[in-house]
Amino acid sequence: MKHLAFILLLPASTMASAIVVRHDVADSAYLVPDAALPALVDLPHEGHGVLIAPQWVLTAAHATQWHPIAEVMLNGDCLKVEEVLVHPGYKQLPDGLMTSNPERAIDFLAHLDDIALIKLAKPVANVSPIALYEGHAELGKTVVLFGKGATGNGKTGQIDGANRTRLRRAENVISAVEDRALVYTFDNGSTALPLEGMLGNGDSGGPVLLYTNGHWELLGLARGRLSTSPPGYYGQQSHQIRVSYYLDWIRATIGGTGLGRNA
Repeated sequence: MKHLAFILLLPASTMASAIVVRHDVADSAYLVPDAALPALVDLPHEGHGVLIAPQWVLTAAHATQWHPIAEVMLNGDCLKVEEVLVHPGYKQLPDGLMTSNPERAIDFLAHLDDIALIKLAKPVANVSPIALYEGHAELGKTVVLFGKGATGNGKTGQIDGANRTRLRRAENVISAVEDRALVYTFDNGSTALPLEGMLGNGDSGGPVLLYTNGHWELLGLARGRLSTSPPGYYGQQSHQIRVSYYLDWIRATIGGTGLGRNA
């Protein structure tokens, strides 16, 4: 019997999926300039975060564990980091657990609070933070995904290679909502959106956004997927960090430093 494997969007050696696009749409249709989302933060080597207040970046906790984070890139500027604050509910997966007991490992990962805040050394003045989605009606929403991870397409899967490439933008629909997670499926054919895609390898901490009333709102952050198949193919589901579940923790940690708000 096959076991489901929960794949965090880690470096290539973990066989995570990539930011994959439709096979029947030109890759150039997904490419966008970095200026398309100035509030997107690049972590060292790979992974992302999102500026949500002048001095604060929201990201996935596991994306802060690979390398020391002393600096990040935002809108072409290298910014020094004061500290990284990981949610107290985040823990590392015990060594060997995925191999010895996959079902227990899946349950362990599914109940992690995989979210972190990065405090910058100085507030940012030239980039507007992105507002947090404060509702609880994510189900059925069409979301926009941004990331610079590796690429490929849903027919042939992920292309092995660099986990930081050019910025791409894709779309998907939230098909299920859990306490800590937003779920979408990489669809094909008549059910797929014009720019259907999924976040993946190298995109950890990247944004899952809702565009409403002329503004972006942050619904989720890239985390991982549940699958029994090789990465990057149609039909796979991806589980993203549900930001609304963590609003109280975010507000308590940031305090009165000014979360991003829609004008």
